[in-house]
Amino acid sequence: MTDPVNHTILLLDIEQFGRRDDVEQAFMRRMLYSVLHETLRSAGVEPADQRLEDRGDGVMVLISPTVPKPRLLHALINETPVLLHANNRLAADSARVRLRIVLASGEVAVQELGGALGGAVGWDLNQAFRLLDSTPLRATLRALDEPCVLAVSDPLYQGIVRHGHGGLAPEAFHRVTVRGKEGDFPAWLHAVPAPADDPIPAAAPVPQGVQEPQGIQEPQQAQQAQQAQQAPATFQFLGGTPTFGGNLIGGDQHIVSGGQVHGDVNTGNTVGGDR
Repeated sequence: MTDPVNHTILLLDIEQFGRRDDVEQAFMRRMLYSVLHETLRSAGVEPADQRLEDRGDGVMVLISPTVPKPRLLHALINETPVLLHANNRLAADSARVRLRIVLASGEVAVQELGGALGGAVGWDLNQAFRLLDSTPLRATLRALDEPCVLAVSDPLYQGIVRHGHGGLAPEAFHRVTVRGKEGDFPAWLHAVPAPADDPIPAAAPVPQGVQEPQGIQEPQQAQQAQQAQQAPATFQFLGGTPTFGGNLIGGDQHIVSGGQVHGDVNTGNTVGGDR
């Protein structure tokens, strides 16, 4: 394996490639490479400054750091959508190409293995692929009526875009959070923000005439109910001889639970005095 070398990382992936049949996929791959080569040519990237690896439904390009990144960004922003639009006009609806595009930079080592194609490895490369497959990038392309969507890594944004190098407009990029296997990290989408998360649904109002379940009470109502249960019961008898289950209480009594009874109480036997 060679020592890691700084590269500009360009990734392109065709949307919904697996839903097409073999003939459509072959046509779309030819279109992908045609658009890619024209984009690189317009950015001034010479064949000696690029290394391509085919990914079936996409392609990875490692570009020499000697190629100015603002030139690449301008080509991806201005040339690639035009090229896609021109090619898609001549294609059937089922074979039209829409791309997710990522531009990043970082240290990449190349490990050539006998009989195998490719072998590039590196943390920054892994993160670029996480961004290419991320929900914000996929959701944004689905929401757009455009042939492609571009995202750049945070290091590339902070080092190039934020300073407006090459006439780039930082305000045209919008920050998103990518949830990767190794943790969340920021990235930047060009032109449009990712669709907002679905809001948390509010509780549905209770229709008129329908009572809420008894088990659900407002805090104040619950407190009042508890106080009512704990309050002592008060009984007042004015005259007469009330009975309880055959027991008799004689005379006028004022009885408070937990208090005293004055007078004669007859509960089958006569009790006199203060009780």
